[in-house]
Amino acid sequence: MSDKEKMTRRLRRLLEEPGIIRSMGAHDVLTALLIERAGFETVFLGGFGASASLRGLPDLGFLDLEEMAAAVERMARRISIPLIADGDTGYGGPPEVERCVRAFEDAGAAGILLEDQVFPKRCGHFDGNAVIPAAEMVAKLEAALGARRDDDFVIFARTDARQSEGIDSAIERINCYCSAGADVAFIEAPQSKTEIAEIAARVEYPKFANMLSFGKTPLLEAAELEEMGFKFVVAPIETLLVSARAIELLAETFLRDGSSRPRKDEMMSFEELKEVLDLEKYLRLREEEGDSPDGG
Repeated sequence: MSDKEKMTRRLRRLLEEPGIIRSMGAHDVLTALLIERAGFETVFLGGFGASASLRGLPDLGFLDLEEMAAAVERMARRISIPLIADGDTGYGGPPEVERCVRAFEDAGAAGILLEDQVFPKRCGHFDGNAVIPAAEMVAKLEAALGARRDDDFVIFARTDARQSEGIDSAIERINCYCSAGADVAFIEAPQSKTEIAEIAARVEYPKFANMLSFGKTPLLEAAELEEMGFKFVVAPIETLLVSARAIELLAETFLRDGSSRPRKDEMMSFEELKEVLDLEKYLRLREEEGDSPDGG
């Protein structure tokens, strides 16, 4: 059994076991390592964080499939917990969705999110989102289900219909998508705790909650979401928001004072970072390579 298969099976087992699955978004591989070291069972690679990190651009569909699949592969190779990757709209219609699912599977993702926005998409918490007809999304999900070669690879169906069509339509859509075979239900950007409770009551499939700081959805704690009946909760870009503010403050301090003036509560030490990166392990491997008969 390959590492990829082990990760998909691990994610599938987490879905089958009791309790809510907590995850965080990672915009780069170092962030994913830190999330894993903190004790999280999964990590999430979202389009917003990837677009900001790789291109310094907003989440408006600037990344193509090849760029996102490469980001998935870099991250999946380095971590040892399941990676859930954002497939946006699948980059087109059913043929493109099929290609996307296989590319993410090959890259080492344990699951993929696919949404019903028009292509090119935009962040679900931006204004002005539009969705495709539900029947078109079902066709894309059927293509995704047919494309996966590992039955444990998890398909997360997402609808962005709340903004343009209302909560009732969003609930109807997500139930339709899951009845077509999607594994997890994700309604993006509910706008009140009452709407979150409605989703919990009216969606019978495993449910995914996106707790974006400063977004359209009120922030609820994992324990409360679990009590409501949600299976997944993710903090999608909080690592990016924290990193951005920390770097901004560091740059301001250095420019003003001529020194970074590090404080232990604000900055990881160089020794700690080397430990995160497994420096000693790789130095030993280099030394063993040098001692081998074929070494230089």
